[in-house]
Amino acid sequence: MSRTMLITGASSGIGAETARRAMAVGWRVGLFARRRAPLEEIAAGSDDALVLPGDVTDLGALEGAVAEMAARWGRLDVLFNNAGIFAPAGLIDEIDIADWTRSMDVNLTGMFHGARAAFAQMRRQEPQGGRIINNGSLSAHTPRPGSVCYTSTKHAITGLTKTLSLDGRPFDIACGQIDIGNARTPLVEDLIARGGTPEVMDVGDAARSVLHMADLPLEANVQFMTVMATKMPHIGRG
Repeated sequence: MSRTMLITGASSGIGAETARRAMAVGWRVGLFARRRAPLEEIAAGSDDALVLPGDVTDLGALEGAVAEMAARWGRLDVLFNNAGIFAPAGLIDEIDIADWTRSMDVNLTGMFHGARAAFAQMRRQEPQGGRIINNGSLSAHTPRPGSVCYTSTKHAITGLTKTLSLDGRPFDIACGQIDIGNARTPLVEDLIARGGTPEVMDVGDAARSVLHMADLPLEANVQFMTVMATKMPHIGRG
């Protein structure tokens, strides 16, 4: 039986590339993002893709997406909890409170919503269990200047990962985190345009790393994986 994966933020970047590669090797993939059109393009009419438009800030939308996957394919094996945004850079006393709130809503609460919906399904399905992969960042280790919003959320994701890894053990739910340093995506291209670091790697290298984590049996888990552009000068540039 083909395994199933829900990917949030699946319309572009790492999410889209992971979806394409997963379907190419036999995964059934739920594609979740706000914009339907790019999801339809990625799905391209495939029976192994399910287009699930929605916003990660809406818990009901994610619960509905998980329920739709379970109704069609019987279960959810993996959540790639991927959706996220960059906020405008600045010192803490220059940051617009709306940008802080939006960062927390998408990068932290959105991932909480995804994990909550997936955990509930994995806990009750038969056979029980599954895997949650949270997309962190090198910013989960050390920040780049002016990144108080983004860095704060990514440090919080590390706490989410550790707690889910512990709480999931009785139910065969594994949780790990991938911390990616500058895969070439629209988000990173925008960062470069604003004067950020030019050291990047192909987005496919990040997607292959996600699939390595997803492919493991539930008796094994990559708790934390860091994959980064080789020429990044130091980890603090994540």
